[in-house]
Amino acid sequence: QVQLAESGGGLVQPGGSLRLSCEASISGFSFYAMGWFRQAPGKQREFVARINQESTTNYVDSVKGRFTISRDNDKNTVYLQMNSLKAEDTAVYYCSIWETEVWGKGTLVTVSS
Repeated sequence: QVQLAESGGGLVQPGGSLRLSCEASISGFSFYAMGWFRQAPGKQREFVARINQESTTNYVDSVKGRFTISRDNDKNTVYLQMNSLKAEDTAVYYCSIWETEVWGKGTLVTVSS
């Protein structure tokens, strides 16, 4: 059974940084594109970042220049480095195998002073 496990969330002040990790229990991890999504309170889940098999990346406009997605295929892990965090980045962050219904349980990021 494929599982995704996010970690690294927490409480951070505006302007601070966090790094999220998502470890995948899947063989052939390097063959899959991976994505990060988030869901803020009272809002729909939205796309944040994507990394494909060649490590080409895409971002939603609101995080460009602040967030960086990366992957370590030896560790079956995808990361989301988040810098210059803002209150509006507060959400539960989920990773997913791109274009599948495979999701992790999420990790909460709260940006507040």
